[in-house]
Amino acid sequence: MIAPAEPTTIHRLDGLEPDNLLAFLALLGLLRALEAVDRAGGAAELRPRAAWDVERPPLRPVLHLARPLTQTEVAEAAAAGVATLASAHEFDGRADLDHPRDVARGLLEAAAASPEGRERADLLAALMSDAAVKDAKDPATAPVDPTPLCLLFGQGHQHFLDRLASVPRTAAPPPRGRGKAAVTLSAADCLNEALFKPWHRDDPTFAFRWDPAEDVRYALLAGDPTDPAYKAGTQHGANRLAAVGIAALTLAPEPRAGRVRPTILGGMSDERGFSFAWPVWRAPATLAAIRALLGHPGLRRPDALAHLGVDHVLVARRISVGKFMNFTRARAEEG
Repeated sequence: MIAPAEPTTIHRLDGLEPDNLLAFLALLGLLRALEAVDRAGGAAELRPRAAWDVERPPLRPVLHLARPLTQTEVAEAAAAGVATLASAHEFDGRADLDHPRDVARGLLEAAAASPEGRERADLLAALMSDAAVKDAKDPATAPVDPTPLCLLFGQGHQHFLDRLASVPRTAAPPPRGRGKAAVTLSAADCLNEALFKPWHRDDPTFAFRWDPAEDVRYALLAGDPTDPAYKAGTQHGANRLAAVGIAALTLAPEPRAGRVRPTILGGMSDERGFSFAWPVWRAPATLAAIRALLGHPGLRRPDALAHLGVDHVLVARRISVGKFMNFTRARAEEG
């Protein structure tokens, strides 16, 4: 076994649990961040790929690189990549994902027309489409129907775009502890924790309700879950990675129930509501290959992707608890 301090081209990501949507989005974000580092140049390319360590329990993803790095160097490179990608997370002060159709179209067209706007175009295309809007008297100004991964609409003063803009730009949480015992973390420290260590969720920073642990209910606590004394923390590094990872899940309009609604790579809506599926594959795959698997028409059919090295598929369901929404722990798809 290679010690964590030694450079290697293969890194087991012990922090990323396989059945946690936040962890899977963080994996996508890690690949996007490292690809951004490669595009910036300045060093030999990393050419990041990911696979799953199916043979060694507990199940975890594994990062494959073209040149050896230590865990610390992986986290530092990822932090640099997130900082680069975060520049696309600018929403002109809009707090919620409720752009009128004509405004959404203008933003998407402007991003697509800019030679330097690929990251922004990818992000906006994952959030909305001017072809999928909510019902309104004037179709031209009807608000967009947002990505099904948007769970925040202002309830409890939680605003999706406000967080999607601020989380990637917040390099680290406030110091942990008080006084001389306080511990200050760097951006790389936070990502190192999220990728390589069990999550403790000690950070008082914003999240997106993608972590099943955020489904906190009154009946399960001694007090009010919104009270700071009882309120659960977050894993800031994971949320930073996931915030840039969402851009990999392109949104597309689809006819459903008599109107045009949004769907995303890996997503599906049925009589039970929306669910998101992701494969567990054996061979190292690039982000582009992973996106192809997520968009495969046989993603949810048992053994349909076995010839592509997929061991099984996990599915997380979106649920509503009062006015709040969450995702469940993912379960193996049984067809």
